[in-house]
Amino acid sequence: MIRLDSRFATPFIDEQKLEESTARSIRAEQTLLEKSGAGNDFLGWRDLLLDRTGDLTAELNRVADDVRRNADVLLCIGIGGSYLGAEAVIQALEPRLHRSDNGVEVLFAGHHLGSDYLHRLLAHLEGKSVYVNVISKSGTTLEPAVAFRVVRNWLNERFENASERIIVTTDPARGALHAMHERYGYRKFVIPPDVGGRFSVLTPVGLLPLAAAGIDTESLLQGAIETARSFSGGASNIAIEYAAIRSALCDDGYAIELLASFGPRLTGLQAWWQQLFGESEGKDGEGLYPDAVGYTSDLHSLGQYVQDGQRILLETFLMVEEDDAPLVVPSSEDDSDGLNYLAGKSIHEINRKAYEGTAEAHRDGGVPNMTLWLPRLDANAIGALIYFFEHAVAVSGYALGINPFDQPGVEAYKKNMFRLLGRP
Repeated sequence: MIRLDSRFATPFIDEQKLEESTARSIRAEQTLLEKSGAGNDFLGWRDLLLDRTGDLTAELNRVADDVRRNADVLLCIGIGGSYLGAEAVIQALEPRLHRSDNGVEVLFAGHHLGSDYLHRLLAHLEGKSVYVNVISKSGTTLEPAVAFRVVRNWLNERFENASERIIVTTDPARGALHAMHERYGYRKFVIPPDVGGRFSVLTPVGLLPLAAAGIDTESLLQGAIETARSFSGGASNIAIEYAAIRSALCDDGYAIELLASFGPRLTGLQAWWQQLFGESEGKDGEGLYPDAVGYTSDLHSLGQYVQDGQRILLETFLMVEEDDAPLVVPSSEDDSDGLNYLAGKSIHEINRKAYEGTAEAHRDGGVPNMTLWLPRLDANAIGALIYFFEHAVAVSGYALGINPFDQPGVEAYKKNMFRLLGRP
């Protein structure tokens, strides 16, 4: 079970203000649970878990089995929520740099317009058995649409059964990918109409790539379901506490939240969190700016600013209790590096002390910080964390008085881009 340690954050908040913020967050959660707030037609990310009927993963697993049997690589084409969640979970749970024991190598494209990346990616795929999962509700979002056109042409030139190798995840009944599915016979999975992209990792958007990678998607879903149920009883919970502390600090002038990890396996989850909170809260002049740092690496680059820069930062540490890859510092006869005082200690233990020292130092330097503790880094815990953040950002958004489920600002750059490209 995830736990929240807020001891180094609450002293920075006036007690009455924290009580008011907590009350506001409790009311906001009630708005979420009653489906009475703005964007309430986009709450499918909760309903799919709480009203689960039948086996959500049966057909996904059947197709994933086919991919694992016949492919060396599954190339996922999508941007934003269409790839960040799957990439994050794979990075956390299957961090090897090659094909896993029971899954294919999952690679990603269509999340930017870097031609050099796509060129090198196609060169890497040469000679391999490749399946493609293109993920987009409309099918016309520029970045993945361009990548899919290039990749589809590449597949058609190399495989007689190219259409059998393409899987689309898209709108139930309309859009460019749905039309291609009907014309070319591509296999298809549906993005639920009531689930926004950044909330879609626990739908076929994320579940198919994860199953192909060999991730235990049933355990992932179960972790999310258990957490969703625990947050549905009307009692105070850690999502309310997290939202209330963030909201109170934002009211006091803090502008940036750093999500800090002490392990590279968590960086994908941090990137997913950035989109989730940035798109959900960043509107109408509201919201904390979400940023991510990876310690201890970034303590040697950004640590000086965090410790002594403008006091506009709050920090949330994302930590894991158990270590699944124990390494111990060996003893040395000459102790020329002066590290014999660490001999016999695990690197996990040393990393833990680095976290403890950092949290204390940043508190003393005027940076309120709290810590989210995962019991271990497995599918169940990651599923719980995903739902925790989704629930918390919905509560936080309603507490701010905004719609946490739209993203009107995303369209601004697109209008200018398409005008400059001469789109009809």
